[in-house]
Amino acid sequence: MTELDADLASKLQVDVPHAARMWNYWMGGKDNFEADRAAGDAVAGVYPEIAIMARQSRQFLIRVVRYLAAEAGIRQFIDVGTGLPTMQNTHEVAQEIAPESRVLYVDNDPMVLVHARALLVGAPSNGPIVYVESDYHDPDKILAEAAQALDFQKPIAVMFMGVMGYEPDLDVVRSIVGTLMAPAPSGSHLVLWDGTNTSKAVVEGANKLADSGGVPYILRSLDELAGCFEGLTMVDPGLVPITQWRDPDAEGIDAYGAVARKP
Repeated sequence: MTELDADLASKLQVDVPHAARMWNYWMGGKDNFEADRAAGDAVAGVYPEIAIMARQSRQFLIRVVRYLAAEAGIRQFIDVGTGLPTMQNTHEVAQEIAPESRVLYVDNDPMVLVHARALLVGAPSNGPIVYVESDYHDPDKILAEAAQALDFQKPIAVMFMGVMGYEPDLDVVRSIVGTLMAPAPSGSHLVLWDGTNTSKAVVEGANKLADSGGVPYILRSLDELAGCFEGLTMVDPGLVPITQWRDPDAEGIDAYGAVARKP
């Protein structure tokens, strides 16, 4: 792990499980602490598929960003709650197809920000990559930063990859999504996936997460997730398990997502 500076070190709580670090642990990464591993093991003990979900969430991101860059012509991305850098991050996938692609990452975990700084130093001279220290509860700040880095006269993809389950109030979720999508022009896209209450085991896993001291994760119904795309046109195949988005022969999982276009 890169050495933390004093400011970020003061914000790092190694004894409290954190979503980004737990997700890193489930994906087989090393940027996590004992508290993260203990909580992660508690969840995996009743829902071992969580590790599959973690890895497949990245595959979903890769397929989605490739579609947006190669087929939808998107050159600007806002990745909200990006988490710790891992294989094939949003900018890497997009810039492989269109080097001029611009990416705004948003996260408030100090470890994520440390890695972000290192990533920016080593980034190639393609389109700009910007990190914003914030989270989805401050969409106005995100938009203010985005206005400096992106062109709101051209389509933008706004991405919420498995993060909105940490907000318990569905009305707040829809408000945040709506606020970030409102200034985006026609042709922009929303990408959103979250864990779903589609099996008894995943519900038990969510309960274990809360019991272990992690931030509770609210599993949504399919109707609740679908409501987040109101006013948008879903891209085929619509709201499906993330493993099956543009891969219909894959096995399903308790996480659904979709890509939708703003008319």
